[in-house]
Amino acid sequence: MTHPLVAVYSHPQRAENWQQQVWGQPPLLVLTLGFTATGLIPGVSAAGATPDDRRYTALADAEFMVNGPRPQPTFALPPLQAGASPALISRSVVVGQQIPLKLLNAGLPQSPTVPHIDLGGQPAQCLSRGSALPLAQVNHLWQMGLQWGATFAQDPAAYVLLAECVVGGTTTALAILTGLGLDAEGRVNSSHPTCNHDQKQRLVQQGLTQAKWLSSGHSHHPLELVAAVGDPMQPVVAAMALAISRTKPVMLAGGTQMLAVYALMQALARTQGYDWVPENVVVGTTRWVAEDPTGDTVGLARLTDACLMATRLSFQRSRFAALRAYEQGFVKEGVGAGACAIAASLYQGWGQDELLTAVEQVLMAKATVE
Repeated sequence: MTHPLVAVYSHPQRAENWQQQVWGQPPLLVLTLGFTATGLIPGVSAAGATPDDRRYTALADAEFMVNGPRPQPTFALPPLQAGASPALISRSVVVGQQIPLKLLNAGLPQSPTVPHIDLGGQPAQCLSRGSALPLAQVNHLWQMGLQWGATFAQDPAAYVLLAECVVGGTTTALAILTGLGLDAEGRVNSSHPTCNHDQKQRLVQQGLTQAKWLSSGHSHHPLELVAAVGDPMQPVVAAMALAISRTKPVMLAGGTQMLAVYALMQALARTQGYDWVPENVVVGTTRWVAEDPTGDTVGLARLTDACLMATRLSFQRSRFAALRAYEQGFVKEGVGAGACAIAASLYQGWGQDELLTAVEQVLMAKATVE
């Protein structure tokens, strides 16, 4: 049983089996927040019009996901070059279908203003330094991910959506994929209409060179790769997904960043001898990411052997220019937007009209209080 608004791009049988397991069932949404100074580089991300805006994007997304539109929020959703925050999509589903939400702080410059679980992490330095995080910190986040994954696996929800908010995260994703030996150059996505592949590749090569990753001649541990060029979200979500997969289905909620997490999961499972159930893990995103002509998401899914699906949600006929901008390639995804839309279709059968109406209602409510 599949929903017409959910497209499948790789491993169709695995996708069908996964959807049958969760059909009509409520999920738990877990949003992991992190920060990398990579996101402050001019032009590297469009998830905030300026580097200073991007410093607070995750804090603003967390506040909006919990509180919704409110006058004078502590952290307002950042102005974008074009389009509207993907948090509008996720929030509309969480409220409209009463999906429980847990927030994890894996490493932010300051604490969120809303209830959250603090994992004792820290922000990452720019990956170009080749020393993004201390290895002890990465090991700590890995252990915290395993612990919380085991906890969330006991939740009454039938399955778990693991979402993220890390500005600059598609660049750290490229670094992880490349460091794991995968040919990811020119394939990742970004929040720009046309992906800034050259800039990302330069940063990644600089970071891997600084870390002597490609020339040291000995085999590295995957967590050492995260310490060199990753971000604090990656070891947490990889560990949670591995742990949850043992007993229930899990969807990695995102595009390029979650395909990198999936590749990291495989590497960690091998290195750590960790038993997991790959058939229980899928990647869910938006068609704006899956069909982005300036990347190769489907190729990356095949390269990593991930089961990739996406919501067919369209904003082409929206009354609002900020939403129609998605159809021009702006924003595309974030805060689990694609996975939340998929879950809305699989849980309560929402189609195009219900999803569009729900998102527009949140957008209008936001405009009313501003």
